[in-house]
Amino acid sequence: MNPFLSTEGFSRLLGLAGILTSALAATGSAEAGPRPCRIEVVEKGSGWPVPMVELRTLHQVRLVSDNAGLIALDLPELMGRETWFEVIGHGYEVPKDGFGYRGVRLTPAPGKTLKVTVQRVIIAKRLGRLTGAGRFAEAEKLGEAAGEDNLGILGCDSVQNAVHRGRLFWAWGDTTLSRYPLGIFDMTSATTSLRPLASFEPPLRLKFDYFTDAKGAPRGVARMPGSGPTWVSGYTSLPDKTGTPRLVGTYVKIKPPLEGYEWGLCVWDEAKQEFLRHKVIWTKSESGSERPPIPDGHPVFWKDAAGKEWVLFGNPLPFLRCPATFEAWEDPAAWEPLTPQATLVSAADRKPVKPHSGSVAWNAWRKRWVTVFMEAFGKPSAFGEVWYAEADSPLGPWGKAVKILSHENYTFYNPRIHPELTPEDSPILLFEGTHSKEFADRPPPTPRYDYNQILYRLDLDDPGLKSAQGAFNVQEGQAVK
Repeated sequence: MNPFLSTEGFSRLLGLAGILTSALAATGSAEAGPRPCRIEVVEKGSGWPVPMVELRTLHQVRLVSDNAGLIALDLPELMGRETWFEVIGHGYEVPKDGFGYRGVRLTPAPGKTLKVTVQRVIIAKRLGRLTGAGRFAEAEKLGEAAGEDNLGILGCDSVQNAVHRGRLFWAWGDTTLSRYPLGIFDMTSATTSLRPLASFEPPLRLKFDYFTDAKGAPRGVARMPGSGPTWVSGYTSLPDKTGTPRLVGTYVKIKPPLEGYEWGLCVWDEAKQEFLRHKVIWTKSESGSERPPIPDGHPVFWKDAAGKEWVLFGNPLPFLRCPATFEAWEDPAAWEPLTPQATLVSAADRKPVKPHSGSVAWNAWRKRWVTVFMEAFGKPSAFGEVWYAEADSPLGPWGKAVKILSHENYTFYNPRIHPELTPEDSPILLFEGTHSKEFADRPPPTPRYDYNQILYRLDLDDPGLKSAQGAFNVQEGQAVK
């Protein structure tokens, strides 16, 4: 005991210490400050966490749920005060009030848990963000998730996938890094196991094994000669004449604004773990010659009625085919152009729907070919409306199209179906696409999610898809029973 402190003074000191201990327990340590208010965003009915739902305050602070559907609110000016939050969910919403506003009133408090329940108004179900940093950032702030090391990758453009030598290969276009405004412009790449997802429900967790440089930093894997970015598509694995699988792709060199000035073929070098230029197919010249059909887009394998196997290239619908061998792929004389269906018919109103980008896949559960595609100049978002359709053949005709995903003035382009991620007999179809402010009407970019890949789930037994599950005679414009 301090010899200069009386017994009464010592008792008062103990009392103050007890009060301080209780206060710190309620609000966190003195150094850490008050704990955030925990807000969980869940889907009505299922109770699933919903990623990428934005709560926007009246003073324009934007809070966005992470892959766990969580928001860590730490705004001191709102603690203990009833607050209006506008809800922006791109397919998930709350009812309008009497004045037409969609939002919720919450009273945040340190350490308190609040819940926002949203109604899904789209057919597809959002599982979460695949790429970029901070996929569980809000959960980390709340002490509910361990940190993820994404190697400084903040954003990744459109995806390409191929099953090659027992692994699932992933490649993305331009990649944003944390260290500088200029990132990687010659394809970032990674691999995973063939079935990397343990569950098809949120929260979404998928770990990539990135190709890195000597310092452990992510690197480009398609450094083709010439100025400007290199993009690779038509990404697939084909056997050569010895039976050896070869990972191949079609590259394009880009100059401003977004013009491809050289197209060619590239092949994966297993030792160097990168693509090397294999053959130049076309170079832009002053003569103005048009680029010939080339095996780009998203490839799929298909056997015709005679049992011959082909690889089809499309974006979304097949526009070129060649025999499914390396030697045929590298020989332009073996390529056969196809004429894809120009428009599909909306199941809702029989109006034409013009596909812009997307992919096709065989679906064993439906026993039909399916496509997921972005509509060109759709509404309400010019490049944010996504549709689903079926066909007996990948070459068409394609049946009635059903809108499965819509955005509020935002772009969702290059959707890619992932048949390899689910069991063959599963009624679950997974697809991803690029969530981007580009090509929309100057929306504020969604924090962390902008310019990244978002994964969606489509339940093929959903009643909303029933109108897509009949064939359609495109020429006569009549349903075929």
